[in-house]
Amino acid sequence: MVTGTTTEKQTGEKFYVNIEGTEYPWDKNTNTTQDIRSLSGIPANVSILQESPDGTERTIGESETITLQPGHRLGRAAKYKRG
Repeated sequence: MVTGTTTEKQTGEKFYVNIEGTEYPWDKNTNTTQDIRSLSGIPANVSILQESPDGTERTIGESETITLQPGHRLGRAAKYKRG
């Protein structure tokens, strides 16, 4: 999952993207699905989910641009197998 947070710096805002528990520094308030895949190593055949602070989830489209917001997280979609 990915969370967007901001911190003020002398040169302007600094953003961090939290992908599945790992924070990555980011220099703008938006990123794309491809940016997330590049940072995290999530393969193209795996869907990426965005989780809101209230726990709701949605699948991010492959060509979508995401605006970073505090408390939102991104990560790979869970896969389930029959036992």
